[in-house]
Amino acid sequence: MSEMADAIRALSAEKGISEDSIRQTIENMIKAAYRKTYPAAGDNCVVEFADDMSDVTVYAMKTVVDGVYDPATEIELEEARKVADDAAVGDTMKVLVDPKNFVRASVSVGKQNAHQALNESFKDNLYNEYRDKVGQVIIGYYQRERNGNIYVDLGKVEGVLPQKYQAPHESYEKNERIRSYVKEIRKNSTGIQLILSRTDPEFVKRIIEVEVSEVNDGIVSIYKVVREAGYRTKIAVSSTKADVDPVGACVGLKGMRIQNVIRELGGEKIDILRYDDDPHVFIKNALSPAEVKRVVILDAEKKEALAIVDESQFSVAIGKQGQNVRLANRLCDWNIDVKTEEQAAEMDLTETDTRKAAEQLFGGASESSSEEEYEEISTIAQLPGVDKAVAEKLAAAGIEDIEQFISAAEDGSVGKVEGVSAEEIEEINRIINENVEFVDEYEDNADSADGDGSEPDESSSGGEQ
Repeated sequence: MSEMADAIRALSAEKGISEDSIRQTIENMIKAAYRKTYPAAGDNCVVEFADDMSDVTVYAMKTVVDGVYDPATEIELEEARKVADDAAVGDTMKVLVDPKNFVRASVSVGKQNAHQALNESFKDNLYNEYRDKVGQVIIGYYQRERNGNIYVDLGKVEGVLPQKYQAPHESYEKNERIRSYVKEIRKNSTGIQLILSRTDPEFVKRIIEVEVSEVNDGIVSIYKVVREAGYRTKIAVSSTKADVDPVGACVGLKGMRIQNVIRELGGEKIDILRYDDDPHVFIKNALSPAEVKRVVILDAEKKEALAIVDESQFSVAIGKQGQNVRLANRLCDWNIDVKTEEQAAEMDLTETDTRKAAEQLFGGASESSSEEEYEEISTIAQLPGVDKAVAEKLAAAGIEDIEQFISAAEDGSVGKVEGVSAEEIEEINRIINENVEFVDEYEDNADSADGDGSEPDESSSGGEQ
């Protein structure tokens, strides 16, 4: 009947199931009803569809006998010859079966099995279609709220935004558009369900990938995203090209790009900062918007560091309820303690402590059985925590060695180096004072000096760390 073909096509379009799958399901339903009606018949049922699926015919494969013992599997020779004139005892032939003769209960069971099979096939198809959505951002519409959970209409499937994955202070109206991150996919009794989140750091990362073409093109890399949803997010970025500023690329012209992200997050504060392999620099950057004067590595193995700031920057570095430093800790994967200069001075950060930290950081020191040996530092660029860009500018001006810097500082010529500020010069002086010990050459050679008491010319050797 054409009604059957129409029903199959409609079901295929509605559920997204292939016509072959539906045909197979219908065949299985008929065979199940047949076996329920004729339990002794075994698997001798044959179901055939018309080419256009407008009709279906049911047959039983029966053996031709002279004297029927089991009507479910045998047919009398006389009856067989009514169908085929040349039928003979022992032949097997298809005998038409009228489905109207099926037991009513067997039909009900068959329909139930068919319905279940179609549902499972529907779930499998949806699961295969949506499983690649995990880890992506999806757009849906607010449907309803129950027990704090928000149910989202995603078209073919339903999404649920659990209360624990909802950003604070966000609220929705019916049919309002909701953009969220797909954390996982689950099967349930009615189909599949996508578990959504608006608090996951990956949600922010995916939005930035959409807004910032350089990230999507691989020119700018997102090193890490940490977040306290609804309040603040910190994002560390780097660039694969020297001429591309990763922070500027993410912020965009007049802040347009980052403002789009902030709007999506409901006004959440976002700090975009540059990633650096040097923990001194990275920790400084991570504590933005605070201005950090210097970073001291207390224990490189345990990843413990001290960030020293001006009194005016202390509350900024800590953040409201410790939020800023807490996020910086997670971003850098270091335990960062923030102190003012006065507080740091009370900690008695001796030169030996600073040396040890630098040794652990750069791997330049080794212990002998009787005393510590330190790596010799002779250039500005080798100083721990020095601004690499400033060191490069000084080197370009011919001031590369520490001794050259000190001489240039004494005669005032270092202050004339283009692009180097007085504050940066003072910072280098501070690092030298804390990390470099100047040893008189006379002391180094005292044991080998001539016995006449004459002294060699005084000069300074490279500092030892």
